[in-house]
Amino acid sequence: MLSLLKCMDCGREYPINAVLYTCESCGGLLDVHHDLDALRGRVSRELFDGRLGTLDAPYSSGVWRYKELIYPDLDDAAIVSRNEGNTNLYPAPALAAWAGVRTLYLKHEGENPTGSFKDRGMTTGVTQARALGMTRVACASTGNTSASMAAYAAHAGMEGIVFFQDRQIALGKLSQAIAYGATCVQISADFDRNLALVREIAGALGIYVLNSVNPFRLEGQKAIIFETLQQLRWQAPDWIVCPGGNLGNSSAFGKALYELHQLGLIDRLPRLAIVQAEGANPLYRAYQGGFARFEPVHAETIATAIKIGNPVNYPKAVRALRWTDGVVTQVSDQAIMDAKALIDGQGIGCEPASACSLAGTRQLVEAGIIRPDATVVGILTGHILKDPDATIGYHRDALTGLRAAFPNRLHQAEPSVEAITAILQGSAARRPS
Repeated sequence: MLSLLKCMDCGREYPINAVLYTCESCGGLLDVHHDLDALRGRVSRELFDGRLGTLDAPYSSGVWRYKELIYPDLDDAAIVSRNEGNTNLYPAPALAAWAGVRTLYLKHEGENPTGSFKDRGMTTGVTQARALGMTRVACASTGNTSASMAAYAAHAGMEGIVFFQDRQIALGKLSQAIAYGATCVQISADFDRNLALVREIAGALGIYVLNSVNPFRLEGQKAIIFETLQQLRWQAPDWIVCPGGNLGNSSAFGKALYELHQLGLIDRLPRLAIVQAEGANPLYRAYQGGFARFEPVHAETIATAIKIGNPVNYPKAVRALRWTDGVVTQVSDQAIMDAKALIDGQGIGCEPASACSLAGTRQLVEAGIIRPDATVVGILTGHILKDPDATIGYHRDALTGLRAAFPNRLHQAEPSVEAITAILQGSAARRPS
């Protein structure tokens, strides 16, 4: 076997088909550990480049194109896929100028089937559930995980079960989980408590947990980095900047970069920057103290996708930062929504949490950490329609405690040519040349 489960703390190993999320000996997080020495002769840039554009499953997927680095021993017939991935990498020169860097790309994971990066992890997580013979899968969610899990569970003929908190859930996400047929339970508790509940109940009822504590989820999310580097012709950027909530993405990114470098597919490691919201910033606080101490926080932020105060993947995120000489910063909700307005205004669009990538890049440039001549890739994690209320609230200048610095006002007019003409003449005069 080319892969097994391995505790990142004590090193204990388990077979790949063990139904485990943490180590039975020490409680540490588990990695899907691949035999890189054995894989070194099997993978190459040419192998992955040769699969680009294929219509043949599973390699038409932007995750399973890299199957040897995701789940090399798996039978192709076991894969549950919706051709996830294959998302665009957008050059963004106007946003680069605003952030203060020479080159900025935005990797838009909102272009996945259910509108977020979670689809990359869910194809691997649900595939493993099928391989284990599971019929029910569950997650706690702030929104995107539930939408993705519900869709992939339905696609695989499984029952999806979602634990939501009973407030501040973006309706665009909740509606997806309901539409895809999941059993949805709203609970008077925050995400962190719901995650503890889902793990306890799933263990008692034989349900497979698909939050990012599941190591197979992170294997799929590694493909964001694999695909980004392939789109850059395997030339590593200086920085990769991403939002940080439960820290699954940043953990997966570090593992992906480490494996690519070990295998010789890239010649240097980009630096990783994780951006948290000021109101949900436990990683940032720990980083400020050199990771000597970690304390959960009560999370409050308009960016609901990263409204997490006790991230389960904290140890893996710290490892990713150490592998990549990475940094952590925090940005205000005001900075998040202003950056979102600018991204949206480029015709790209994203949910609030995604905009941490742009807001954080600007802040790190101003702090002298990212150089102005750098090449930066920012990760956009979710689609603009995930949270339309936040978008409309911003442009109406109706968000509590925030001010719309870049509003696009909704005009009201009487049904007359003169009234509408006056509005359009005014808008033309205000539009930059």
